[in-house]
Amino acid sequence: MPKKLFTSESVTQGHPDKVCDSIADAILDEILKKDKNCRVACEVVCTTGQVQILGEVSSTAEVDYTQIARDVICKIGYNSPILGFDGNSCAVTIQIKNQSEDIALGVNQSMEYKSGDEEQLNLIGAGDQGIVFGFACNETPEYMPLPIVLSNNLARKLHSERENENIPYLRPDGKSQVTVEYDENGKPKRVDTILISAQHDPEATLEQITKDLKSLVIEKVIPSSFLDENTRILINPTGRFVIGGPVGDSGLTGRKIIVDTYGGYGRHGGGSFSGKDPTKVDRSAAYATRYIAKNLVAAGVADKCEIQVAYAIGIAQPISITVDTFGTGKISDEKILKIINKVFDLRPLAIIKNLDLLKPIYSDLSAYGHMGRTDLDLSWEKLDKVDQIKALM
Repeated sequence: MPKKLFTSESVTQGHPDKVCDSIADAILDEILKKDKNCRVACEVVCTTGQVQILGEVSSTAEVDYTQIARDVICKIGYNSPILGFDGNSCAVTIQIKNQSEDIALGVNQSMEYKSGDEEQLNLIGAGDQGIVFGFACNETPEYMPLPIVLSNNLARKLHSERENENIPYLRPDGKSQVTVEYDENGKPKRVDTILISAQHDPEATLEQITKDLKSLVIEKVIPSSFLDENTRILINPTGRFVIGGPVGDSGLTGRKIIVDTYGGYGRHGGGSFSGKDPTKVDRSAAYATRYIAKNLVAAGVADKCEIQVAYAIGIAQPISITVDTFGTGKISDEKILKIINKVFDLRPLAIIKNLDLLKPIYSDLSAYGHMGRTDLDLSWEKLDKVDQIKALM
């Protein structure tokens, strides 16, 4: 019987795409601190020596886009000309305009809203059409697929060891990838392959890098029970990774959406998160569907659960809600859908209020995943609906 393998990847905050995500979310946070009614759709591009900030922002807040970008870049670790990209001196250009009035018509007041309606939750319509997916499974304590959990943890550890100067020759850019072998019952059996590509100073040798990353990163992150004599460990396979970050490759907001979610294990609607205020259902409804799926799995409804929700611009109520438990459901998908409709409210304003999404929390999410985070107190990761779901089963 052939091996059943699944692979997920992650990247450090110094990856050029994540540099852009970090800047976009830092801008969103700074605006939210001053104006909770803002509309933000911020995109960022970076390459050698320059950053472009563009998009649509409607807000009463005045923020210094250039300084935010410089602060983020330097904090990530690009703070010296030696690295080829320096937040202190790179060019920053701003091309921000107001949100389209045509879009604002449906967002600021949904089709369903009626004047004098006491239920204000119909006030805001979806910021765009779109589909989102939420997923959860019981193969890890985080209710996440094991490959993306391990990949994110490796990338985060790579970042922290550089920041703490435990591995002083590391530079900010880096990537990780983990391949997990599953048994015939679909349970994680072992780690088949670990791949790390870590940017480094030119004088660091591959031998030293390999030794340090094995002992200080891999062995600290990957449980020994998943490692065996057949586990392949690949570190900087080309032998050298000195040129990296925006010098080695241009960066763009929203180009790591699979890293941000389930590592490819669950489906994705295609919309990115970073730089978007929560009226954009690409972001808020993706958090809400994760919240639903996680509580359902934790309640024992299924071993795996995926929720799809579709929206139309300017309309508060979802167009459709679909449930898939991949044959692991303890009750029918039809009954699960009835539970969702009874327990959860997927109108945009209800999501924003119930998950408290108008706080400046997004900078911390811009790297190492938006789902399954145990290092952050995230509303969509709470298991506060489990008892209510169990009572309806």
